[in-house]
Amino acid sequence: MKETIRHLVGIAGPSGYGSKASAEQVTETYQFSSPFTAIITGATSGIGEETARVLAKRGVRIVMAARDMKKAAKVKERIKRESPEAEILVSGIDLSSLASVRRFCVEFAALGLPLNILINNGGVFSPNLEYSDDKYELTFATNYLGHYLLTELLLDKLIETSKRTGIQGRIINVSSVVHWWVKKDDFCFIHLLNPNKYNGTRAYAQSKLACILHAKEVARQLKERDANVTINAVHPGIVKTAIIRAHRGFITDSLFFMASKLLKSIPQGAATTCYVALSPQTQRKTGKYFADCNETKCSSVANDELAARTLWMQTRALILRELGEAALAT
Repeated sequence: MKETIRHLVGIAGPSGYGSKASAEQVTETYQFSSPFTAIITGATSGIGEETARVLAKRGVRIVMAARDMKKAAKVKERIKRESPEAEILVSGIDLSSLASVRRFCVEFAALGLPLNILINNGGVFSPNLEYSDDKYELTFATNYLGHYLLTELLLDKLIETSKRTGIQGRIINVSSVVHWWVKKDDFCFIHLLNPNKYNGTRAYAQSKLACILHAKEVARQLKERDANVTINAVHPGIVKTAIIRAHRGFITDSLFFMASKLLKSIPQGAATTCYVALSPQTQRKTGKYFADCNETKCSSVANDELAARTLWMQTRALILRELGEAALAT
């Protein structure tokens, strides 16, 4: 209740920011003279586009990992008009395809660029049961499986860059508060891949829970490796983006009426991602969950260390089965 009241009135939390802060406001004191490099998925619209725009404005080199290259080119053009000195690269990826994710990582490795920030932002919501090219449920394949493989293939580059520069690498998984809707008994890996019964809202919530569990387990592994890289999950807020506009029934009418009181603008929705990506206040914070630019609580299921480790291992086994040992090396 206190968090809801804080959101409604925009009260700042311990970070000094609250729900009404925009991405520009939370990054206004940062400007990089020698460019960081950030890979951002889903940067062709909504929160992803705003994240790319603001980070580019702060001097970050942006690699847009995009499925729609024409849309990406238009976004690049818009960003360059505002920030002519910005360095924006566009590379094709289909997150729902494991082979496409691997191709993207091979192509990125060939560029020889450093990597400081990975923002796993891209996502879909499918109201009807659809399958990816790999024959897995589309929402789970896009929102979680693709980002799992992307992170695995880029992790060594993040670690190497942080060792060479002394600057902490950061990974951000964009999740959602709807992960709270998922009960432990409703989270079965086999059923997530190929559900017997399908509900679009439940599938979306399950994929976003998986994103938090992924962050928790990778954070544990990075600590074991003594790597100077953090990974955190963020809830951007309830933002009227294309996902909500395109799919009536994503939230029932009554829930949407209540949620409308909490709606954020897109600049406000991108704030938490940008804050976690750049702020010194999040230095050394890893395996956490953020909302409204402040660390907050996630569900008990999302905090289950065994569930996180099991999900990571099951996903790795699936990728090895699909693509072979070479799949996890670039």
